[in-house]
Amino acid sequence: MFKECCPITHCNQYHAYHCDLLVRLNAVSSVENARTMARFFNHEVNFIGVKAPMIKQVVQEFQAKQIQLDANGYLALTEHILEHAKYTEEVLLAFWLINKFVKRHYKDDLLQRFEYWLEHYVSNWSHVDDLCIKTIYQFMLSRPHLIESTQAWSRSTNPWCRRAANVVWVKFIKRKMGRDTFMLPKTLIFENCDRLLKDEDPFVQKSIGWLLKVAAVEHQEDVIRYLKTNIRSMQRGTLRYAIEKLDPCIRQQLLSFTAKGKE
Repeated sequence: MFKECCPITHCNQYHAYHCDLLVRLNAVSSVENARTMARFFNHEVNFIGVKAPMIKQVVQEFQAKQIQLDANGYLALTEHILEHAKYTEEVLLAFWLINKFVKRHYKDDLLQRFEYWLEHYVSNWSHVDDLCIKTIYQFMLSRPHLIESTQAWSRSTNPWCRRAANVVWVKFIKRKMGRDTFMLPKTLIFENCDRLLKDEDPFVQKSIGWLLKVAAVEHQEDVIRYLKTNIRSMQRGTLRYAIEKLDPCIRQQLLSFTAKGKE
């Protein structure tokens, strides 16, 4: 368990809020939860022991109480927490704090902050996925003109940012936005995969498989063709992710190609 922060009288405003949130997290945490959650990670991750639904509840209860904070105030609090966070749940909570604001508030340049967070504050796959699938997803829904620009993240020196370059697109292969439907150009999908196919980071590899898996829903023949073309240089785990929802016969055929390549 974490050590409680100093008394609120000795804290600045955002530090005081951070202390309050830590106390709330600790109240719903358990050692058992922390042990269970650690099983999903193959590297050391600091947990308090709070599952996602309870993190959301803590945020909702805090926001119901702190009605004086506006969107900019919550963004400042988020960045304060990210800068000082010691536990995975703190980072996830920090993202949750702005989730309800990102669609209608903030300027486009918040995307640059997201990239900074990925490169400096994110330390495991759950951080990447929560930020991309929840926070940035909501942000992009009202800013489709920014979606393609995240391809630049695939060139980052930080592996979590490179993973995000794929994860941030998984809900935008085809997405209804008001009266319009956004379609991510398939050329961008395969460009990202080409650039990252030899990436040594296992979580980047899994993100390639994830992106190809969801892309196959709309572009099945193109994805199958891509897999056949690149299958000799593709890691088996990446391939397994990519073919997960394909017809069993096609899956078996593609897996047999890798087996032949080892003969």
